[in-house]
Amino acid sequence: MSGNKQTSESFILSAILSLSGGLQDAYTYNVRGNVFANAQTGNVVLMSQSFMMGNVKTGLKYLIPIVAFALGIILSEQIEHRLKNAEKVHWRQVILTVEIILLGIVGFLPQESNMIANIMVSLSCAMQVQSFRKVQGFGYASTMCIGNIRSGTESLSRYLRSREQKDIRKTSYYYGIIFFFAIGAGLGGLISGIWGIYTIWFSVLLLLIDILIMIRE
Repeated sequence: MSGNKQTSESFILSAILSLSGGLQDAYTYNVRGNVFANAQTGNVVLMSQSFMMGNVKTGLKYLIPIVAFALGIILSEQIEHRLKNAEKVHWRQVILTVEIILLGIVGFLPQESNMIANIMVSLSCAMQVQSFRKVQGFGYASTMCIGNIRSGTESLSRYLRSREQKDIRKTSYYYGIIFFFAIGAGLGGLISGIWGIYTIWFSVLLLLIDILIMIRE
């Protein structure tokens, strides 16, 4: 903890989470059957389209990660409720540890197990977005961009009108997070062509760095 800000809200930790989030989305899309791990809106669109066209099997391919994402939110909330007052370990460190275990296992799963892999990555992404929701005190999402784009652009508009430094500072945080998410997605797409199913282990490394940051503080 630094001042009134928690370590989990620091920009560096949030940037690493976003880097990991972008990589995970690129990984499941490029390596695990064109399914999004984080962008559940995209999965809903593709699911509905498939069902409407009578492609039930394809529709289920997109529905199952959506359900897994919802279950991840529930699991994260339950862990927070049970461990929020724990003295020996921070509940967010437990969340990151569970994510690392899930993603570490995903790297061992063959292409024939893409559905299981997508379930585990979506579960992990949901736990992350539920548990890490602020950067420097401002609400954000580490695994998707639309909300961050809206909030960052709103702050930019306010700055253009008010010229207040707090607005441009807020804008920089949001666009910084978007930048790191984009870098993560780009790296994920690039590395996927080289490492294939093992690409997800790069995300594991990033989450380990975040745990070390939290432990140090």
